[in-house]
Amino acid sequence: MRRSRLRYAASVLAIGVAGCGVLGGAPATLKTAPPPADRPQADLSAITPALELMRALHSGDPARQAELFQSTKDAAALTPTTSNKLRYALALATPGHVGSDPVAAQRQLAELLATPETLLSVERLLAMVELQEVDQRLILQEENKQLREEAPRESREKLSALNRRLTAESDENARLRKALDEAQAKLEAVTHIERSINDRGTNGSHTP
Repeated sequence: MRRSRLRYAASVLAIGVAGCGVLGGAPATLKTAPPPADRPQADLSAITPALELMRALHSGDPARQAELFQSTKDAAALTPTTSNKLRYALALATPGHVGSDPVAAQRQLAELLATPETLLSVERLLAMVELQEVDQRLILQEENKQLREEAPRESREKLSALNRRLTAESDENARLRKALDEAQAKLEAVTHIERSINDRGTNGSHTP
């Protein structure tokens, strides 16, 4: 899927660059005239190393991935050309390796696109495609995070409601037991008084 996406991105870039040339020229006629000799053609060679880097970072073995990512990061730090910074941003944006960081990639790509005049046309289009993909990936990650957080929260809320219910029932049972004990004590007191009265009455009737 990644290869297909990269091929699609390359196709989009080629079409976009070619389209820029068409839109910037004279209106199309029924018979397309050949391009002038000095008009630059769409050239993807400028981004081919970046596309190959992304492919290798996505599908290579972990050791090779780590080596490629570190060399790309070092190149951007030691020789911060626009091309090296773009390669590093694309490396950050590529999933499937330990150095992948979509948040950092989003920041790096946005900074590069803030000065589009420093990028070649194909570089600018590739950066735009990757930034859109990173934006979508971060949105999906945030939605997944919220779903994972909501499930435990609902469980905690249900458990809390159950605990409150059990506590209320326990308090009610305790109140009922107390009321029963008080009623039992009153009944025993009344029984004791009646017995005492009966005993006095019986003893009085036998007095000479």
